[in-house]
Amino acid sequence: MSDKIKNKTVTMTSPITVLAGVGEKRAELFANLGVFTVSDLLRYFPRAYQNRGDIKTLCEAALSGETSSMILTVGCEPKSVTVKRGMNLTKFTAFDESGKCQITFFNQPYVKQLFHEGEIYRFYGKVMRSKNLWTMASPDFEPTVIARSLPDFYAVYSLTAGLSQKIIRNTVSLALASVVIDDEPIPEYIRRENSLISFAEAVNIIHNPQNLKRLDDARRYFVFEELFAFALKITKDAKEREGIPGIPLNISDADKRDFVKALPFTLTEAQARVIREIYADMSSGRAMSRLVSGDVGSGKTVCAAASLYLAAKTGHQGALMAPTEILAVQHFHDLSELFKNLEVKCTLLVGSMKRSDKIKALSEIASGESDIVIGTHALLSENVKFADLVLAVTDEQHRFGVNQRDALASKGKNMHVLVMSATPIPRTLAMSMYGDLDHSAVDMLPPGRQKVSTFLVDEGYRERLNGFVYKQALEGHQVYIVCPSIEGSAYDIRDDETDTSGLVDFFGNKIEISSSRLKNAVEYAEKLSAKFPDINVGCLHGKLPASEKEAVMADFVSGKINVLVSTTVIEVGVNVPNATLMVIENAERFGLSQLHQLRGRVGRGKDKSWCILVGDNIGEHSKKRLDSFCATTDGYRIAEADLAIRGPGDFLSSSGRDLRQHGALEFRMADLCDDMDLLYRAFDAARHELEKEK
Repeated sequence: MSDKIKNKTVTMTSPITVLAGVGEKRAELFANLGVFTVSDLLRYFPRAYQNRGDIKTLCEAALSGETSSMILTVGCEPKSVTVKRGMNLTKFTAFDESGKCQITFFNQPYVKQLFHEGEIYRFYGKVMRSKNLWTMASPDFEPTVIARSLPDFYAVYSLTAGLSQKIIRNTVSLALASVVIDDEPIPEYIRRENSLISFAEAVNIIHNPQNLKRLDDARRYFVFEELFAFALKITKDAKEREGIPGIPLNISDADKRDFVKALPFTLTEAQARVIREIYADMSSGRAMSRLVSGDVGSGKTVCAAASLYLAAKTGHQGALMAPTEILAVQHFHDLSELFKNLEVKCTLLVGSMKRSDKIKALSEIASGESDIVIGTHALLSENVKFADLVLAVTDEQHRFGVNQRDALASKGKNMHVLVMSATPIPRTLAMSMYGDLDHSAVDMLPPGRQKVSTFLVDEGYRERLNGFVYKQALEGHQVYIVCPSIEGSAYDIRDDETDTSGLVDFFGNKIEISSSRLKNAVEYAEKLSAKFPDINVGCLHGKLPASEKEAVMADFVSGKINVLVSTTVIEVGVNVPNATLMVIENAERFGLSQLHQLRGRVGRGKDKSWCILVGDNIGEHSKKRLDSFCATTDGYRIAEADLAIRGPGDFLSSSGRDLRQHGALEFRMADLCDDMDLLYRAFDAARHELEKEK
């Protein structure tokens, strides 16, 4: 092996250029995949596996229409011919007990020397029917040898231009054969207690599994490794928080009654419970650090208002930070209206304010004249000085990140912190993802909230759907149309040369990938504008400058835009009571929780509202999932179902929660639904490990 290795000592920290075949140019291609060192390469896990151990006859493979494995005998000596434009074709027949097949290789003349009549090979390809003949084009192949069993599974990696599956497989194999693996991220006693194999075993198996049992052993190791690292971070954060004192804040029962009387509605039991939890935190002498999550329209904002009122009535200041100016202005208007008769002054601070208004706002904040400050990231500026800030509230927590949350909290000392999430978070997931925060769930909707009728349709309803959109706009209502793509022709397929029809995941389950064309917002908006020139169609997507996005959304909020065609950047929390119709294209592309968030943009006024899901050529599993969504509006039930179906990685990404913002790992292997037992074990191990460090 030494002749294939540029440096005889290959370690996990070695650059991949130490491996034969990886020069500077190829290293740049690997860099596009985030692979720089041998460790990066070995941790570049397969995204799926070809199940070549599932052998079919030619007839079975042809009927399935999928990429399959077959044991075939070469029926004749190969022949090569050169056709138009210099293309070389090498052809021969192969057969089994169910029939024979013509195999053709394109521009691979060397294969003529490999195959000989009577030899037996395992072929992996797709059998097609052409002119009463079964055919196969350029299949993968391996000779069968009695003394050597062929592996059942072949790793399939995500690619970048210039790197093929073969190149990555060969490079990984060379690294595995030459590297000295002395890493072991999990202490030996923890591995022993949890029946885990070693890192060296796991990394070899994950790239070259011989069977599903061994693949599960490897997956279990890496799942635990992820969860253990995550649990260490969360447990450390929680322990550090326990010792932080906070200013105890108490107000009279009369002041509490005044707040409730000022509300234009009656608190739900859930809102009242969460407010009691907040007041208990803020009066305890310990710094509050609490997450408030709730369903769309559940009334989380009034819980934040109660905490801000407590800070103001005890002679201190509170700040509320929203992710966009539109949402900040909306909060300012709502809170100013609520507090106008309670002797609490609110101040707005956003980036687009006139210079004179900013100077006035900064003065009110610094002098203490302002009790409650509502703003955007502008609150984090160095020139924003608070007189006596004791409470930091962040709305739509997922749009910020822990660093920004902490930056606002640093404006005071031993601050009380409240974060709000518009995603109904299953309790088990909240315990794990937000382990450094106490969790309150506003799990009840106010009475009288409009039910949004939800339907799933296909392309056959397109004209009727367009007519319904037009009718809603003519009647003075507004419409959201959400597309998964921004512009150009996009398809829901993997962008590499690997045929996806024969792939399985880490559990051996078949991977289903749609080939349907994705609707894009730019093209959709243009077509709708041309079709209905008498209504105003707007377009909103992530590539627009921030100021332009704000302007488009402001025009929709004000009613200047009748139909807003958008990607998922439409603001969570922005209130448009006049919006009565939500159309979601390629609905199968979205998680249930994300669909629920989008549906929550309508049904906020007095008029009847609808949500139409459009999905064409979707599989049975997707249809069942979307039908279940149409049948319920309970956000917590939907979130539990979403978590069970897709696992936490997709759930969190579509809900906006990014583990990297939290300073923890992004889960690549763990699935908290299937791996909850390992999660608990990881937290136990983390606690034991931290106890040892004392």
